Amino acid sequence: MDMSAGDRKGLSLFALIMIGIGSIFGSGWLFGAGAAAQVAGPAALVAWVIGAVFIGMIAMSYAEVGAAYPIPGGMARYGHLSHGPVLGFVTGWAVWIAVASLIPIESIAATQYMTSWDFGWAKGLVEPAGHQLSASGMAVALALTVALWLTCYWSVQLLARANTVLTVVKFAIPVAAVAALAASGFHTSNFTAQGGFAPYGWPAVLTAVTTCGVVFAFNGFQAVVNLGGAARNPGRAIPVALVGALALGLVIYLALQTAYLGAVPPEQLARAGGWQGVNLSSPFADLARLLMLHWVVTMLQFGAFISPAGSNIANVASAAYMVTNLAETGFFPRRLAAVHPRYGTARPAMWLNLGFSVLLLLTVGRSWQALAGVVSAAMVISYLIGPIAVGVLRRTAPELPRPFRLPAAGVLCPVTFAFAACALYWSKWPDTGKVTALTLVSVPIAVLVLRHQAGSLGAARLRRQFAPAWWMIAFLLWLAALSALGSPDFGGRGVIPDGLDIALVALSAPAFYFWAVRAGVRARTTGLTGPPAATVAGPAPAVTPTPPVTPTDGRPTVSV
Repeated sequence: MDMSAGDRKGLSLFALIMIGIGSIFGSGWLFGAGAAAQVAGPAALVAWVIGAVFIGMIAMSYAEVGAAYPIPGGMARYGHLSHGPVLGFVTGWAVWIAVASLIPIESIAATQYMTSWDFGWAKGLVEPAGHQLSASGMAVALALTVALWLTCYWSVQLLARANTVLTVVKFAIPVAAVAALAASGFHTSNFTAQGGFAPYGWPAVLTAVTTCGVVFAFNGFQAVVNLGGAARNPGRAIPVALVGALALGLVIYLALQTAYLGAVPPEQLARAGGWQGVNLSSPFADLARLLMLHWVVTMLQFGAFISPAGSNIANVASAAYMVTNLAETGFFPRRLAAVHPRYGTARPAMWLNLGFSVLLLLTVGRSWQALAGVVSAAMVISYLIGPIAVGVLRRTAPELPRPFRLPAAGVLCPVTFAFAACALYWSKWPDTGKVTALTLVSVPIAVLVLRHQAGSLGAARLRRQFAPAWWMIAFLLWLAALSALGSPDFGGRGVIPDGLDIALVALSAPAFYFWAVRAGVRARTTGLTGPPAATVAGPAPAVTPTPPVTPTDGRPTVSV
């Protein structure tokens, strides 16, 4: 793939910002406030702030790398640039799983909100007992998945035009919902009743960050990084779009959470025995119906289609870029990277993602709440390479033009990595174990691909290929073990005492960070960061460096 600035699809800065906002305001706002309040009570407000700070730190590290290497779908490629083919595939696999999983979950969200319709058939879409999709609900979600997928089948420009219209419409819906709920009667006593501001303790607040859709909601920043390579001036557009979308997202999500907490009738809160008992299938729509705000119910029913549709436009395009990048590095069949000569879309990659989405929907996609926790944990794993890539490239490519430079990167990068490690731990066991296993499935696949590409690859050559990736394998196994043995507040068995578990995660994370940076520096100096086929073929390791960077290579170098 051409990594210069000359290969642009022409997305404007405004279109890129709208894509970021459109992705952030997906199904997260429909369910996140209700789920976070149920887990953390009024302290859910703190969870949104923590989530925004965490995602902001991650986003800024990707802003530096993404502006320097403006590759569409770049989050699936940066591990290859910094550490070579094996880690590139492992991290690219994690990013692909996380992004592709967003496609069916948005359809599930729209289907769950349809139960608030005044039709008998709509009531049967979700089983009342566990708030899970019924057989008819699965059929509707499947139809929506295919319909939303078709939106991106023709061109990136169609994506931008459709997303801009949808974003403008759906942005007004949560704003109007906040105003209507606040005007209907705002009960300040809800913020201290039933156990106080943090009725379930601060561990519940941390858990809410990753299991209740907070990380899931802000994950929309990935669309800016992954599609920013198609912008007219990615060096300026990527960081500006990230800051704008995340800042606006935090303001609206705090307003939504505040409105939800204040609008619940105190008598219902008391009847439910506290926030954990307030379990609404369609949180805002059910609450508006309870308050006799029928026009708000109708508006939210409309928004339940608009919001997921707008997010899925970017999700489908981003997931296609992920597959294309993995195909270009040799670990996926190269025909998946084929781009339609007229419409400019990677149609084979899109078909693969549709098949994965349908499989996920039919196997584990029974409810938004159940899938959001696992998807959020997978997203956190996909974030790990960002700050590490900054550390590696600062040392090995200091001359690389960086339109955006992360300030105090020597401090912020290891801190950001440690924050990501804690967020993965907060995801709770067994979700941490599930996503670790799902990510490490890529390791034996990498072995098979490398052996196939090189014929009889010797043990020493294979060890050389895997050397830059051992830190990731060890890190994931270490986190999974801590999660299984840690505090019951985070789903563990309690073998490791409360407090010590978080301390172990926070203190061990910088060690893994510096191990990872050291491994990346060694990989780049020994030529492992070229295409996999070039690195493993032939009697001697071939050195295929990243494309040379010169002041006239077309990359933007303006400051932002």
